[in-house]
Amino acid sequence: MKKTFYSALFVFLLSATTLDAGLLDNMMKGMGGPAKEGPDESTTASGLKEALSIGTEKAVKNVSRVDGYFGNQAIKILMPESIQRVADVLGKIGYQKEVDDFVLSMNRAAEKAAPRALSIFVGAIKEMTFDDARGILSGGDTAATEFFKRKTHDKLYAAFKPIVSSSMDEVGVTRSYKDMMAKYESIPFMNKQSLNLDHYVTDKALDGLFYMVGQEEIQIRTNPAARVSDLLKNVFGR
Repeated sequence: MKKTFYSALFVFLLSATTLDAGLLDNMMKGMGGPAKEGPDESTTASGLKEALSIGTEKAVKNVSRVDGYFGNQAIKILMPESIQRVADVLGKIGYQKEVDDFVLSMNRAAEKAAPRALSIFVGAIKEMTFDDARGILSGGDTAATEFFKRKTHDKLYAAFKPIVSSSMDEVGVTRSYKDMMAKYESIPFMNKQSLNLDHYVTDKALDGLFYMVGQEEIQIRTNPAARVSDLLKNVFGR
């Protein structure tokens, strides 16, 4: 009798142990334990680089086309605040066309210069480290864009400014500005105004470009349809 009792007890304890092990295993799976691992560092870095490559290429393409800046109210380059009074006065005395031409020509210069930014973006993407990737992946919706801005803004500005300057000459920004200011200064009692056009247009062009890169990053992070490769789905779909 005792032997039968101890045998039954042994079977019961063995069954209970097996059940608990299975339950623990299921709990680990449900809690994201070892049964379900995320992408490794190499995959994460590759995914972020691909995301930035796609985002920057689309952003540059969007702003480089005709009306890429001028037709987009979020990044359109407006009249500089320092000479807004000039624009207001000229508009009131019949020279609104000159003001409008100046604004249009600034945006055309930015659109013309924008394609040259792509190679600089590509170079910066290649230099991204695993630590950079980890920090970006755990950051906000535009963490990659902010990282990108910190790392590349000065280099982009230095490369972008002479292109913008040349483009402004080609599309008539400088001529439009001089015509507008000449008319303003011909009005009695109006003080001469000055503006560093090269700096202003370059700065605003880069602001607009980074804004568009940020929008593309947000799409990849939040919209599954924007993850156009298995790599992006693996890294950003978790």
